[in-house]
Amino acid sequence: MRRSPVLAVAVLTFTALVSTVPAHAATTRLEAESAALSGGAVVETDHPGYSGSGFVGGFTDGHRGTARTTFAVSAASAGSYTLALGYANGTGSSRTLTLTVDSTAEQISLPATASWDSWGSASVAVTLGAGAHSVSYTFGSGDSGNVNLDRLDVTPSATGQAGPLFEAENATLSGGAVVATDHPGYSGTGFVGGYTDGNKGNARTSFAVKVTTAGPQSLALRYANGTGTAMTLSLYVDSVRQRQVSLPASANWDTWTSATESVTLTAGDHTVAYAFDSTDSGNVNLDSLTVTASVPAGPGEAEAAFLSGGATVGTATTGFTGPGYVTGFGTAGARLVRTFAMASAGTATATIRFANAGTLAVAANGRDAGAASLPAGTGWRTATVSVPVRAGVNTLQLAGTGSDVLVDSVVVASETALAARGATTPYTEYEAEAGSTTGTVLAADRTFHTVQAESSGRRAVRLGATGQSVSVTLTKPANAVTLRFSIPDTADGAGQTAPLALYANGTKIRDLSLTSNYSWVYGDYPYTNVPSQGSPHRYYDETRASIGDWPAGTVLKLQKDASSTAAYYDIDLLDAEQAPGAATAPAGALSITSYGAVPDNGSDATSAINAAIAAGAAQNKPVWIPAGTFRITSKINVANVRVFGAGPWSSVIQGTGPRGGFFGTGSNVTLADFAIFGDVRIRDDNGSDGALDGNFGTGSLIQNLWIEHTKVGLWADSGTNGLYVVGTRIRDTFADGVNIHAKDAGTSNVRVDQSMVRNTGDDGLAMFSEGNTVAGSAYTFNTVQSPALANGIGVFGGSGNRVEDNLVADNVTAGSGITVGTRFNPVPLSGTTSIRRNTLLRTGSFEYNWNSAIGGLWIYADSAPIAAPIVVEDLTLTDSSYQGVLLSFQKSITQLSFDRVTIAGAGTYGIETNATGSASIAHTTVTGATSGGLLNDGGYTLVRGAGNSGF
Repeated sequence: MRRSPVLAVAVLTFTALVSTVPAHAATTRLEAESAALSGGAVVETDHPGYSGSGFVGGFTDGHRGTARTTFAVSAASAGSYTLALGYANGTGSSRTLTLTVDSTAEQISLPATASWDSWGSASVAVTLGAGAHSVSYTFGSGDSGNVNLDRLDVTPSATGQAGPLFEAENATLSGGAVVATDHPGYSGTGFVGGYTDGNKGNARTSFAVKVTTAGPQSLALRYANGTGTAMTLSLYVDSVRQRQVSLPASANWDTWTSATESVTLTAGDHTVAYAFDSTDSGNVNLDSLTVTASVPAGPGEAEAAFLSGGATVGTATTGFTGPGYVTGFGTAGARLVRTFAMASAGTATATIRFANAGTLAVAANGRDAGAASLPAGTGWRTATVSVPVRAGVNTLQLAGTGSDVLVDSVVVASETALAARGATTPYTEYEAEAGSTTGTVLAADRTFHTVQAESSGRRAVRLGATGQSVSVTLTKPANAVTLRFSIPDTADGAGQTAPLALYANGTKIRDLSLTSNYSWVYGDYPYTNVPSQGSPHRYYDETRASIGDWPAGTVLKLQKDASSTAAYYDIDLLDAEQAPGAATAPAGALSITSYGAVPDNGSDATSAINAAIAAGAAQNKPVWIPAGTFRITSKINVANVRVFGAGPWSSVIQGTGPRGGFFGTGSNVTLADFAIFGDVRIRDDNGSDGALDGNFGTGSLIQNLWIEHTKVGLWADSGTNGLYVVGTRIRDTFADGVNIHAKDAGTSNVRVDQSMVRNTGDDGLAMFSEGNTVAGSAYTFNTVQSPALANGIGVFGGSGNRVEDNLVADNVTAGSGITVGTRFNPVPLSGTTSIRRNTLLRTGSFEYNWNSAIGGLWIYADSAPIAAPIVVEDLTLTDSSYQGVLLSFQKSITQLSFDRVTIAGAGTYGIETNATGSASIAHTTVTGATSGGLLNDGGYTLVRGAGNSGF
């Protein structure tokens, strides 16, 4: 007998369970009172509603570890079967028993029923060989028991087809779902309608699906929704509700689109159903379901790129690769931006797989790069275009010119792989404690107000005496370094500047200038620069320097020489890279120096830059920031303009005091290839500027910026729709690194990708639906390190947003690695919030104002319950400071699902719940949790699937 890794448990009535099984799948009922009873299990009749002649009780605390009911099950043939246990649980909270099929045991959850006179059903999918089997339910020593058992229904699963395409009109329909043909564009012989309000709570389409390879599967439902707003259905697998799914509006009832969900299935037969439950809004038509092994899109798949301005994913034209293709280029403003990496700079050939003839405008890294001519022909075919590329992360944009082109993929010759999780960075990071030192390696510590708590990896090296040093060996060539350090503050809090010597292979090459002007804050939030207020923290800052060319194998040494005047130097890490030389201006660009800006002399360039930007917008020409440092004294407004620098190591916009930065006032803004260094020294939300702020309208790009010492890095505000941020470094801000914000109007389709955020004074990356909705936005492939306050990534309200493929490490205080919830009274969550393929390392922290620990992943129902789907998949939590996963606080959290979650090490519990409601959980493991795998004192219902262990 082989156990299925899908364990499915739900509270259902018996009739509801049977209605989901195709008619040819006969059910065998085995009465519990006729089974073999032992260990105190006895037949009883004092609660009505049971089937047969009685039910089995005795699963009481006095019989913990012994009470057992064993059914003799006969399988007519080998295959997948559903075991549906009829039971009553009037305790008011979920209880557990141990299910043993032959010799394989697993704990199952039995959610509370309405009373002891109400009978529910818990379903488990198993694979049985032909012949006799023993199925027992035991009140094990690790179970909570105290339930009554009525019956066991054994149902062979329907025999499914292999797919991948399943036409809805050929599926099993019930509850009013019917075949229809009155809207064109469907595939097959029709589509399924009947998901109308009159069939709410009943309409269901059930697909019999055969899976050949176990693992994650992608379910792409093709549907039409002409209501004008997103509608919902409930997804069931093998009779067990997985989650509510959101089906955004299509253009009309004759336009078909797709929505994709991921589930984990065993090899064999399964039933996948879409139901109009009582909590759903329904009113959609279903055309087909495509089931494919869920693997990341291959290099160049167009549908994985950033899309805006009307570019959308389509599936109607057959023959595409991957999950779909991109269409909509006939719409003005439609664009596809694909991010890729190259080992070296030069010219590369991009191959476009397309259908339909036409022309697309091409831009490389935001700069015009000509056009791609896509000739006439039949079927899917390819065309090539040459584009300039740089070493590291690049973008390639294809934009519509009025042609109805379909793009399936864009592959760049010799492109290299991007990081699987987190940002692909141009530097190599060297932790000081991993190097060689004559100083002191500070012991690991996560206690707030210690320098170690704010250190990457929670350790650092202190150079406290003349001659002490720390050395690292380069694994790649480098000509530039960034040092993360801390030196003492001054008694008045104003800060000091002190040199630190840098040696290469034993020879001094320069002093690095270190300052505490931008570090050390005191007192209570939002903190001050007054040391007498005590409670110091925010110890770290960074400095960067060019060091000349050094090959791999070079030993770089940081040494406290006699001229190094600080009392001590705490060294956290060194980033070393091969910084490119200054780039040249785009053709036809207007240089800010032509309008009076003078580099490197401290003069005010604000007026000159404003004049250049006004001219660039009026003439549709790019604006150029040449190499040098240009000081500004106020925000620079930008709209319908492209601003380029010679690279963030070469071109610097320097703020003055709390002022300076760029403020979006309209669409089609490009800001690329320069640094914005502020002069903010304390948090003052109303009195200082962000590096990037405002409404960036539609069609904007922010790429390869380096931001430090500002209030926030980016505040993408109300009205922004279709902003792509890529390859940007944000360091040492006094508030959020990035906040996608909606207040006066909605903000949508903002994506921050391949960016690195470190030492922020608030959330590293946040979405805040404050009065209006942040919708369809995403944080993908980013690295967040050591946020000094709050969360690595926070999603507060909003609709249909994504947090995927990120790496978050080392929270300091009052936050989690990733949090999703209703804190700060946002617009409630709606649609599906996707938390997929993230890694959280040493995350979670303590909130001293609440005297409460916060988990690595935090689902927080604060100002309102959470009733919209949150999908957590492929999450790795390593060495969490407190809980691995925390659900709080005493409000309802429903529609939550966990699949393929690994919790390896937790300072308290692997999972802690302090909420009401329920969540499904499968393929989740907990190891190394100091206090235990699970704390669930409040009776939160975990609907356990297969593959769980350790909790």
